Amino acid sequence: MELAGMSLVETDGHIFLQVQPQEKRPPVDAVMLHTLLTEQGYGDCALDEAAITAAVTDCNTLTELFSVPVAQRCNAAIEINVSRDEMVAHLTLVAAQGGKAATLGDILQALSDAGVVFGVNDQALLHASESGVGHQIVIAEAKKPENGQNSLFEALIENPPNRAPLVDENGFIDYRERGAIQTVQPDTPLMRRIPATPGMDGCTVRGRILSPRPGRDVLFAKNLAGTQIDPNDPGVLLAAVAGQAVQVADGMIVEPVLKVAEVNMASGNIHFDGSVHIKGDVLQGLLVKATGDIVIRGMVDGGRLEAGGNITIAGGVIAHASVHAAGSVSARFAQGVKISAGTVIELHDMALDCQLDALNQILIGTQKPGRGRLVGGTATAMMLLRVPILGSTTSPITKVVLGANPELDAKYVALQECLLKQKQAEESLDQLEKQVAAAGDPTGMLPRIKQSRQRALQEWGKLLAERKELEAQIAAEETARLEISTSVDGAVDMLIDKQLVRLRTEYGAGVFSKNPVGHIVFTDAKEASVRVG
Repeated sequence: MELAGMSLVETDGHIFLQVQPQEKRPPVDAVMLHTLLTEQGYGDCALDEAAITAAVTDCNTLTELFSVPVAQRCNAAIEINVSRDEMVAHLTLVAAQGGKAATLGDILQALSDAGVVFGVNDQALLHASESGVGHQIVIAEAKKPENGQNSLFEALIENPPNRAPLVDENGFIDYRERGAIQTVQPDTPLMRRIPATPGMDGCTVRGRILSPRPGRDVLFAKNLAGTQIDPNDPGVLLAAVAGQAVQVADGMIVEPVLKVAEVNMASGNIHFDGSVHIKGDVLQGLLVKATGDIVIRGMVDGGRLEAGGNITIAGGVIAHASVHAAGSVSARFAQGVKISAGTVIELHDMALDCQLDALNQILIGTQKPGRGRLVGGTATAMMLLRVPILGSTTSPITKVVLGANPELDAKYVALQECLLKQKQAEESLDQLEKQVAAAGDPTGMLPRIKQSRQRALQEWGKLLAERKELEAQIAAEETARLEISTSVDGAVDMLIDKQLVRLRTEYGAGVFSKNPVGHIVFTDAKEASVRVG
């Protein structure tokens, strides 16, 4: 396209429109100027639209020679943004407008100028150089450090009993996870210790090394009874005696196993440092006390049992017997007895006029859901009582207490006292440190005072962490519930998280619990809830 008296001149990348007045030239508009720019090879430059609009007016009105810049050649623009933590770098690439396009070498140079030397994404780099345009492209990523793993302890025998019961996220202990009863012989490999790992270094996009947190290296616990370290492999724990292998914190112990036919007047009381297996019954007035587990194939007829582990009774517990276990208690049925457990009480059939205390759950009717029944007496559990039929119209009041754990409450009070004393000690050391520093430390005691204060702070921090964990356990008491799979019959007094309700009407299958606003409610099988009491 030719316009009389009009031409385009380029100087240092700037394109000027030069116009000489012409009387016979037709009126000029913006379309004509754009066409002129395109035909003369400037269409891909950066056009100054405001200048072009103004030039249209000047072309049609001015009567003297003028020149105006209407376009400019622009090279591609490359911008590299590195995050503050140097974990990622982004590329923004603005396409050239009539100027020099960005080459792969240009982008590499920009990365180098920005200090990016690690983690460059080659595919993203090639794609950006080929396309010539892009916004906030992830062009390089750092490598995060891989923290080391703590020491691991791998059991080398199948399903060893674990004195540390498995607790789920809701605070319930899995009563089925007790482990099989088995014995081992001397030199049997029990456990392998897998050392902690140091971890792997990371690196920022600018090449700064990121150090990992090494794993905590934990050795086998000291004084693991009945065991020894393998002389040929210090990472393996062996049985030193014959007995029952039991997993404990950071290791395993072997408890001797005493096997008895029956506990009667002929055998007398049993006191044993280990586990006791009784083939028959435990009779009236006799005591079986063991630091490990007690396993009874018969029944407990008025006897007393005390175990540092779990108690398993194949038969029933009757005649004012007393059973106490630091772990769980399992029996077929119970009548007129006292049973306490550090974790779970499980009765396959029923409980009549008993005093049951469990620091986690009481489960009744686990194998006889049609006959499972809790009648009379008192049942106290922190988290859960599950029973098919609760109470009876022909029996006295059945009492149920849920959300109660006096051991946790007492431990919390003691911990609060320790925290107060530790904080007071730290504050006293802090004051002493300031006084000695102000005096110029004439006796050279300041370093030791600082160390003592630092230890006090660390101990205070540990106690705070213990309190947080304990508060979480206590808070779980509010989730305590009573599960009924068949019905509630007769009179039942129920205390949930210190709120008492008296049940004097029949209920079908459902759950008694505390709702978010603090009321005791009953939720039936159709999930319909009503307030109780």
